[in-house]
Amino acid sequence: MTYCVGMMLDKGLVMMSDTRTNSGVDNISVFRKMFQWSVPGERFISIMTAGNLATTQSVVSQIEERSKAHADRHNSLLEAETMFQAATQVGALLRDTILACNKQNGEEAAGTFTASIILAGQIKGGEPRLFLIYPEGNFIEACFDTPFFQIGETKYGRPIIIRGYDRDMSFEDAVKLLMVSFDSTIKANLSVGLPLDLLVVEKDTFEPAHQRRITAQDPYYQSVSAGWSEALKQAFHSLPDYSMFSE
Repeated sequence: MTYCVGMMLDKGLVMMSDTRTNSGVDNISVFRKMFQWSVPGERFISIMTAGNLATTQSVVSQIEERSKAHADRHNSLLEAETMFQAATQVGALLRDTILACNKQNGEEAAGTFTASIILAGQIKGGEPRLFLIYPEGNFIEACFDTPFFQIGETKYGRPIIIRGYDRDMSFEDAVKLLMVSFDSTIKANLSVGLPLDLLVVEKDTFEPAHQRRITAQDPYYQSVSAGWSEALKQAFHSLPDYSMFSE
């Protein structure tokens, strides 16, 4: 399992993903799930992946045309005229990859190779855009009624984002909100784990404003984790007590 979040703000885009993959409790590995490509001053595109690792790695390899010699590679996302076209291309690659894997491995494997993708970015002349791409290849686009997308293990961190999100919040507050969402998910589900990859992209800059990998030893992450736990305890104890003898 995994957990990835892409969020739209007035100021730009914030993305965060975990790096844990597992095939049982005794086979846990770290794999990057966030990928990015850019043309300075012209476009910046990033994807985050969840699902079968072989499927998602195949999609990324096809985007980068890794089967070809270096001189012959032409990243399709760097040639798309709009973010909608980029989402369409990634959706088609994901759908075709899943269909090919299921066909090769038989009907009993159907569903084994499923995956989903969050695609985000901006191409010059357009606004920053955020898409959720389904295994079938179709997709939906974020708006300020639905300003963020999650893939993977979503249920533990979703209530925190819903309650804390504000479209005009600062990048710093957005990162803090995602830290709390991921910390809550990590504590509730062993299939999500550190390190985390963070990416912040400011509108109309076409390059990361901030990116880093956050480990378990990261002082800020440790501070947020401990502070959130203590704040929850204090909030709980501040609530009125229940009386079994009141009418």
